[in-house]
Amino acid sequence: MGTTTGPRSRTARRNASAMRMVGALLAVFRTAAGYTQQQLGDLLGLGEQTVASIEQGRRRLMPDVAARLDELLDTKGALSVALSKMPEVDLVPLWAEEFLAREREAIAISSYENQVVPGLLQTDGYAGAVFRSRVPVYDEDEIARLVASRVERQAILRVKESPITSFVVWEPVVRSPLGGKAVQAEQLRHLRTCSELPGLMLQILPLERAAHAGLDGPFVLLETPEHQRLVYVETQRGSQLIADQGEVAILNQKYAMLRSQALTPEDTRDLLDRLLGEQ
Repeated sequence: MGTTTGPRSRTARRNASAMRMVGALLAVFRTAAGYTQQQLGDLLGLGEQTVASIEQGRRRLMPDVAARLDELLDTKGALSVALSKMPEVDLVPLWAEEFLAREREAIAISSYENQVVPGLLQTDGYAGAVFRSRVPVYDEDEIARLVASRVERQAILRVKESPITSFVVWEPVVRSPLGGKAVQAEQLRHLRTCSELPGLMLQILPLERAAHAGLDGPFVLLETPEHQRLVYVETQRGSQLIADQGEVAILNQKYAMLRSQALTPEDTRDLLDRLLGEQ
C-alpha cells in the first residue's frame, strides 16, 4: 500500500536461509504423506509452482497456509511452530515481503486508500514526504533507499503484460499538500498521466458522498496467476496478508461498493484537471 516498505537486503539474505529451512521441512512432510507437489497444490488451491517455490525457499510459507498444511499432513503443528520460532528479524517483514512478492506477479490488483496516494502511483517527491513523516524518523540515506525501492515496484505498471489495476482513492488524499504545494502539484500531474495508462482505472471517492464503504481503512486485493485471491491490510504497527476466502469475499464486496460510490474514471480525470488548475 502507500506506506509499505521493502526489506533491507541484509534482512532478505537472513530471511532466505530461514525460508529454505521451512521449505525443506515442508518437502519432507509432503513426501512422507505421499503427495506430489501438484497434488498438494491442488488440495490447497495454490498450484504446483507455488508449492515448489515454497519448498525451494523462494516464497514464504504464510502462517494460515502453514496451519492448513499441519492439519492436512498431520504434522502436529510443526510447520506453524517453525514459523513462530524464526529469528525476530525474519518475523518483522514477514507479511510485507510476501505481499511485495505477490504484487510483482499478480494478474490483477485493486487498491483502496484513504490516507496517502497508493504506493504504485507515488512520485519520488511524494514518497519521500511519506517516509519523512514516519515516527520514529528515518535518516536521509534510509529515505533514499526506500524511495528507490518504491519506484522499482512501479515498473509492473509499464511492462508488456502488466496486471489489470484498479485504484479507489478518497478525495482528501489528493487535496492534501503532503510534502508541500510543489510536491502535491507534481503528484497530481502524475496521477493524471497514470489515469491514461492501458489497463489502469483510477477513481476518486468524493467527499460529498453520504455513504462510504471503506471507513475501516485501506486495503489491497490481489489475484495471483493461479487465480488465488488475497487481501493485504496495514495497521499502525503491523500488516497482514489474508488468504481466508470468506474474509477475501467480504473485502471484495467492500471494494465493489467503493467503486460504485466513487467517481467514474472520466470524472476522476476532470477532478484532477480542476485541482491542477487551482495550483
